[in-house]
Amino acid sequence: MNHVIDRDVLERVLAGALRTGADFAEVYAEDKRSTSASLDDGRVEQMSSGRDRGAGIRVVAGDTTGYAHTSDLSERGLLDAAAAAAAAASSGGGGAKVIGLTPRERHVVNSVVQSPTDIAKTAKVELLQRVDEAARAAGSEIVQVSAGYGDSQKRVLIANSDGLFADDEQTRVLMRISAIANGDTGMQTGFQSMGHTVGWEIFDSVDVEELARDAARQAITKLRARPAPSGAVPVVIKHGSGGVLFHEACGHGLEADHVAKGASVYANKVGELVASPLVTLVDDGTLAGEWGTLGIDDEGHPTQRNTLIEDGVLTDYMWDFLRSRKDGHAQSGNGRRQSYMHLPMVRMTNTFVLDGPDDPDDIISSTDHGVYIAKLGGGQVNTASGDFVFGMTEAYLIEGGEITEPLREGNLIGNGPEVLRDIDMLGNDFAMGNPGTCGKDGQGVPVGDGQPTLRVKSLTIGGTAA
Repeated sequence: MNHVIDRDVLERVLAGALRTGADFAEVYAEDKRSTSASLDDGRVEQMSSGRDRGAGIRVVAGDTTGYAHTSDLSERGLLDAAAAAAAAASSGGGGAKVIGLTPRERHVVNSVVQSPTDIAKTAKVELLQRVDEAARAAGSEIVQVSAGYGDSQKRVLIANSDGLFADDEQTRVLMRISAIANGDTGMQTGFQSMGHTVGWEIFDSVDVEELARDAARQAITKLRARPAPSGAVPVVIKHGSGGVLFHEACGHGLEADHVAKGASVYANKVGELVASPLVTLVDDGTLAGEWGTLGIDDEGHPTQRNTLIEDGVLTDYMWDFLRSRKDGHAQSGNGRRQSYMHLPMVRMTNTFVLDGPDDPDDIISSTDHGVYIAKLGGGQVNTASGDFVFGMTEAYLIEGGEITEPLREGNLIGNGPEVLRDIDMLGNDFAMGNPGTCGKDGQGVPVGDGQPTLRVKSLTIGGTAA
């Protein structure tokens, strides 16, 4: 981006943004190229590529923030956007301030060997066709396969009136697969996905045919599933698949803006035991290759590893620039935005629970009766109370310490703080889960999550079995 917007132009734009007496000004510019393709029933339904380029300018005066964005990256276009943001933030003052920007050394957390933008579209279509063939070969019960591929390469540049001048390049590759099986009990769906912040070389290590076969296996297995039980039972969650539970059930409650608004059940609890002593929860934007990884956050602060809960004790929240400045707290690299058209806010990156002491097989064998969840679906949470509901997309009955019959889809119902306290076994088989998009206040950003196999001694299953 440096060749698109010169540093001296940025300095003049920031100075202009402060002319009405504002306290802080920031320019966030991005240039994003993306490609997507989808296949349904053996046919390529869509293949597209695009480019989105623009800048957002934030001006802060006291407790008021003004924001304007533009796709015009000329000096005139940026100055006009700065004036609009400044007018929204301030209505008085005057004078000028000289801004001197100091380039920051790039914080590299990912390496890209082969940019997906250099790969022919025919190769991406062939990838989808391989997925389709592998899923259908898994069994005659498979009647429909859908697959989607996407990649993006985004360059960002961030400068602010504190002198920050940082840039980053983010490359992501994504694959999603859905398989539908038909049988005596009707149609059932299996789903699998993978997403990483690396280049096309990911397909040297990820077997897309195996992903497709797993999606098909899920669908075929569900054809013989029995209704899920109802009521409170011990629940074992497979490694990787339950990270979304922690993302939703407690991660959002540990975002400093929710805490400040009194909309978090974890407000004013730093230093308190809020989880089982087995639990250490981390948010880490530097985890190489993972979906929520980035070199700098969307305010230019280097990403870092933040321990939120350690041995069950709440140690800290996640912070963006404005909230950390207001509270006199260090930034944590969690200021994120969907695009240049959006204001940044506190968001997670890769959120996960660290390994515990238990063998995963022992967790199963010591559970006489319960439910084993191999894959969780979407859910929703009330951050003020911690109450949540999640879909179980792949689950099995545990009987006599063994995983037995598959269960039809049902709901997992509980309360985040109670779940954290009720984890009584934690495995030593940590894994990251599927890539996700976190929604908050109308914005979506890529996030990762994960955890080892674990057991919650009691969770409510919303099934249909009598």
